[in-house]
Amino acid sequence: MMSFDRRIYNFAAGPATLPEEVLQQAKDELLNWQGLGTSVMEISHRSREFMAVYEETLADLRELMQIPNNYEVLLLQGGGIGQNAAIPMNLMPLAKKPKADFVVTGIWSEKSVKEAQKYGQAHIAATSVEEEFRTIPERNTWQLSDDAAYVHICANETIGGVEFPEFPSVGSIPLVADISSNILSKRMNVNQCGVLFAGAQKNIGPAGVTIVIVRKDLMGHAMPITPSIWDWAKEASNQSMFNTPPTFPIYVSGLVFKWIKRQGGVLEMERRSQIKSKLLYDFIDQSSLYENSVSRQCRSRTNVTFFLKDESLNAAFLEKSSAAGLVALRGHKAAGGMRASIYNAMPIVGVETLVEFMRDFERRA
Repeated sequence: MMSFDRRIYNFAAGPATLPEEVLQQAKDELLNWQGLGTSVMEISHRSREFMAVYEETLADLRELMQIPNNYEVLLLQGGGIGQNAAIPMNLMPLAKKPKADFVVTGIWSEKSVKEAQKYGQAHIAATSVEEEFRTIPERNTWQLSDDAAYVHICANETIGGVEFPEFPSVGSIPLVADISSNILSKRMNVNQCGVLFAGAQKNIGPAGVTIVIVRKDLMGHAMPITPSIWDWAKEASNQSMFNTPPTFPIYVSGLVFKWIKRQGGVLEMERRSQIKSKLLYDFIDQSSLYENSVSRQCRSRTNVTFFLKDESLNAAFLEKSSAAGLVALRGHKAAGGMRASIYNAMPIVGVETLVEFMRDFERRA
């Protein structure tokens, strides 16, 4: 294992890099938070002090994402995989017979289908599996059902590096969007969705908290078998505290929201995201060693996948990049190749440093 005496550039997909300012503040406050003589991790989640953190975190997220008042914001546990179960249990009863439509564009949306099948019919309305998940099916090819409770998409496939440029229109049926790896990286019209959810460990904060944004009229329909902690209406009535919430991840996520606001908000995160992804894709596209196989119109801005045309160089690439302080570039085991996750906290200079390394490695190969 490499040892460093400095901060590295961490391209991990999640848990992922966090803003250094946020880490420093959490460090400074760790032993004596707000003069209480204790850590925020050690106080009651129902205390006046923590409830102030909770309320401010929700308010800042609502401001950043412009979440309307007719949506509930829940801070839960269980990650996106947990919501893959919670969503059908809460929403499928809206249909005459439990059923939902899915647009499958990668491994994460495949997982959503497999979980939903336990609770009702999971109809695949469109899939790019035959294209090896390198694209998103054209909207006019989708075979949406008339009797589905909702339509589920993964807005950004972390593993394959495929991203919906914008939320698709699905008519009056609620759209459910997994935004785990592109939340707060660009402006999103919450009103286009019935439900949005995201594990925080990719583009927000530490692992442990899951953000669920639900239109209020979609709550209160849960299947009788739904565990209480997955029943959105019960969680909402208990301020996401039906069980003890992940207090420290909520606190750090709140610090990240304030950091984003200081940087200029989501609009600035979007601008930086476009700059970073363009830097990397432009270099890959002109390279004779590296290649990206995702259709250009749906390339992810936050998870850039690439392959070395000479795969015998993979081990050397990973060893030398790690030694240079550019870590976690190995692609997911299901996809192979390489992947650079360039979330909000990754500075532009980090991507510039990666491109320079890749250029030098290609020249020496």
